[in-house]
Amino acid sequence: MEKDKQQPNAKELDEETLFIVSQTFKALSDPTRIRILHLLFQGEHSVNEIAEKLSLLQSTVSHQLRFLKNLRLVKFRREGTTLFYSCDDEHVMDLLKQTIEHANHH
Repeated sequence: MEKDKQQPNAKELDEETLFIVSQTFKALSDPTRIRILHLLFQGEHSVNEIAEKLSLLQSTVSHQLRFLKNLRLVKFRREGTTLFYSCDDEHVMDLLKQTIEHANHH
């Protein structure tokens, strides 16, 4: 009888899920994107603030934020002509926080 019970995650991953998971790990494999996400843990920031605090070019920040936004890892709100970015996926943020803690736990 026990053999008939199927594990909840035992089914094969579909192509869309595989793509999203691989793209998420791709997003988290880039040091600049990790730095941006780490800064956004602390709260909402504009593109200019991110560029200034991380000593990056505004064009670099915008490019990386676009990548992260396409994966729904960050979201933005507009105030006048300024875009303010914040984290948009607690699951991925928790994963990144735990990985940072792991790296700091010698």
